[in-house]
Amino acid sequence: MEAAVAPPALRQGSSLHTNPAPATRPGQTPRPWGLAANRQANAVRCELSRRPEPRLLLPRAAVAAQQDAGDAADGSGSRRKRLAVFVSGGGSNFRAIHEAALGGTVHGDVVALVTDKPGCGGAEHARSNGIPVVVFPKSKSAPEGILVAELLDALRGYGVDFVLLAGYLKLIPAELIQEYPRSILNIHPSLLPAFGGKGFYGSKVHKAVIASGARYSGPTVHFVDEHYDTGKTLAQRVVPVFADDTPELLAARVLHEEHQVYVEAVAALCEDRIAWRDDGVPLIKSQLNPDVYL
Repeated sequence: MEAAVAPPALRQGSSLHTNPAPATRPGQTPRPWGLAANRQANAVRCELSRRPEPRLLLPRAAVAAQQDAGDAADGSGSRRKRLAVFVSGGGSNFRAIHEAALGGTVHGDVVALVTDKPGCGGAEHARSNGIPVVVFPKSKSAPEGILVAELLDALRGYGVDFVLLAGYLKLIPAELIQEYPRSILNIHPSLLPAFGGKGFYGSKVHKAVIASGARYSGPTVHFVDEHYDTGKTLAQRVVPVFADDTPELLAARVLHEEHQVYVEAVAALCEDRIAWRDDGVPLIKSQLNPDVYL
C-alpha cells in the first residue's frame, strides 16, 4: 500500500506545479489525412481497423481546443483525454488501461495503439476492439512501419494527449519526447532505479532480482526521458521476494500490482492530478483530498 502523506516540500511552503499543457509546434502546415493522404508519397502508412474520414492534421493545441468546445457543448465540462498506448507483446497493461477507460475508472480513451510487432497480442486486441494500429518503427521485420515524422503526424491526427508505454521495448525517439513533455509514462517491473536500463525487461528483470538476494521488488510507473528507465518516478508498489521464488512466480505477483498501479497513475494523469515539486519530482494528488499526496 502507498502511504498518503504531504511531501516535505509542501510542508515547507514550496510551490507545486500542475502538469503543464503539452508544447505545440506553431506554424505547422495542415496536411491531409485518410484516403487523400494515402495518395501522397509522404503518407502515414499505418494499419487501421477502421479507416478514418479525411481530415486535416492540426497542432495538438488546436485539436484540444476543438475537443474542449465539443465537451462544453454537451455539458460534460471535463474533456476525456485521448491516449496512445505503445506495446511490443501481449499488452496486458494495455488491456487493463483500456478496460478501465471503458468502465469509467480512467477519464480517457485509447485512440491508437503503436507497436513495433504488428502481429503481437496487444495489436490483435486493439484490432478486435476497433482501435487503430500504427506500426513503428520501420524495420526488416516490419517494412510497413513508419518514420518518426510520420508517427508524430499520426498522433496529432488522433489528437493524442498522453502516450503510455506498456511493454514497448524500443527506445523512444527524442522528437516524441519533445512533442509530449511530461506527457509520456512507462511501467517497469522493478523498483527503479534498481534493475533498470537497457536489456532489463521481462523475465530478465525478475531473474536479476532473485539472483541479487533482494528481499523486495515491484513495479514502477515513471515519466519517460531520452534514456531507458531514468525518468522521474511517479508511483511504485512493493511485493516481497520469497526464499524459494522463481522468476515466473515473482513475475506474476509483480504483474498483478502493475495492472493496478498503472491504471491509478493514468487515471490521475487524465484528471490533472499530477503536481510537480520544485525539484522536478511528480506527485499524485488524492482524488478525495487534493491537499494529500500519494
